[in-house]
Amino acid sequence: MKKLKNIEDKIIPIVFFATLILIWEMVSRIEIVPTYILPAPTTIIKTLITTMPKLMEHAYITAMEAVVGFIISIIFAMIIAISMDSIPVVRKAIYPLIITSQTIPIITIAPLFAIWFGFGYLPKIVIVVLVCFFPITLSLLEGLSSVETELLNLIKSMGASKIELYKIVKIPAALPSFFSGLKISATYSIMGATIGEWVGGKNGLGVYMMRVKQSFATDKVFAVIIVITLLSVMILKLISFIEKKSMPWIYGNKK
Repeated sequence: MKKLKNIEDKIIPIVFFATLILIWEMVSRIEIVPTYILPAPTTIIKTLITTMPKLMEHAYITAMEAVVGFIISIIFAMIIAISMDSIPVVRKAIYPLIITSQTIPIITIAPLFAIWFGFGYLPKIVIVVLVCFFPITLSLLEGLSSVETELLNLIKSMGASKIELYKIVKIPAALPSFFSGLKISATYSIMGATIGEWVGGKNGLGVYMMRVKQSFATDKVFAVIIVITLLSVMILKLISFIEKKSMPWIYGNKK
C-alpha cells in the first residue's frame, strides 16, 4: 500500500502538469490568446532548441555571476552569523540593520550599482550577494542559537575553547538550518544575477531577455525562463548533494 501511495504521489502532479500544458497548447493553437502574447509550448521548445547555442553563451555569464556572488555571500554570512552569535554587542548592533535592509527592494537599488560600479560583472555580483546574504545569515544564526545550554556547559566543563565549542558542537548542530538557508539563497542567486543584468550589460540571460522582449519575441522570453529555471534547479540539486555528504549522521543510511 505504501508503494502504491508513493507511485500515486508522483503520478498525480505529473498528470496535472501535463494537463495544464495540453490546455495551454490548445489555447494557443486555436488562438484564444494571440500567439505573440502566449506562444504554444511546442513553439517554445522549438525556439529553445534553435537558440540553445546563443542561450548557453549568455547562461555561462549569468551562472558565473550567480556562483561567485553566492560563494561570497556564504563567506560573509558565516562571518557575520558567528560574530553575532559569539558577541552579543555585535548582534544588537547588526541584527536590526540586516532586518531593515531587507525592506528595500533590490530592483530599486540595482540602478545605483550600475552607476557606482559600471556595467560589468561587479554590480551583478553585488546584487547576488545582497539577495543571498540574508537567508543564509539568519538560518545559520538560528541554528547556532538553537544548541542546548546543557550541552554547551558540558563541553565547557571539559575545558573546550571557544573555537572547539563551535567546531565540535555549534557548527554541526547548525548545519541543517545552514543548508536550509543555502537552498533558499541558491534559488535566489540566478534571479539576482538576472535582475542585475536587466539594468545593463553586454551579456547574460537578463540582457538577452530584455533584447528579445523589446522585439516581442515572446517565445524566446519563455526559452530564457526555462534556462533560468534549469540553472536554479541545478544549483539547488548541487546544494542538496553537498548537504547529504556533509551530514552523514542524518543521511548516512538513506539512499
